[in-house]
Amino acid sequence: MKKALIIDDERLARSELKKLLADHPEIVVIGEAINAKDGIEKIETLHPDLLFLDIQMPDKTGFDLLAELEKAPQVIFTTAYDEYALKAFEYNALDYLLKPIEPKRLADAIQKLHQVDEKERQVTAAGMRSILSESDQVFVKDGDRCWFVKLQEIRLFESVGNYARVYFENNKPLILKSLNALEERLDERVFFRANRKHIVNLRMIERIDTYFNGGLLLEMRGGEKIEVSRRQAVKFKEMMSL
Repeated sequence: MKKALIIDDERLARSELKKLLADHPEIVVIGEAINAKDGIEKIETLHPDLLFLDIQMPDKTGFDLLAELEKAPQVIFTTAYDEYALKAFEYNALDYLLKPIEPKRLADAIQKLHQVDEKERQVTAAGMRSILSESDQVFVKDGDRCWFVKLQEIRLFESVGNYARVYFENNKPLILKSLNALEERLDERVFFRANRKHIVNLRMIERIDTYFNGGLLLEMRGGEKIEVSRRQAVKFKEMMSL
């Protein structure tokens, strides 16, 4: 069963989607939100597994909403505009449904959701979600160049769509791995999720400064400057006894 939240400013669109989802009993709609602000509040209180998310809304876009989340649920975009498709998949969207939503396209999107979940279950069953230690080496390949890198040598990971950029020494190769998948395997005592796009090695931080709206700004050993979001700054201060 998947707990779903529908976020759309159009009442008729929300109603129509709920009717279509009635043919998919494994998707349980636990709530609706009428804009991005309402959506963020509902996400924080209802903890959905899946978002059906409109893009164009009066206050903020669906992309703005995701940018404010530290860890987003799975997302299927629903929109009347096709020009945002490429950007949608930069946010690791499962699918991109154009309104009016066709039952067959919705079924395809939900099938894709099941396939992703099944792959996750297989990985978990194989024991591949075990936490990596600092001394563990990871294999990184970028074109013709390959490295075996110890985790303790990695300064940070940066999300780039479905990839992650790995920062170590003077290298910044991309790996086909999402930031959420990396976070599940990294030791949280060493690697910290600073914001939606970055995981930092706490032992590679050179300097910590206060930043806008209660956030923090970290300067890494390589000179990178990473913002810690307001929500994560509270957790960071507790961890670092600041």
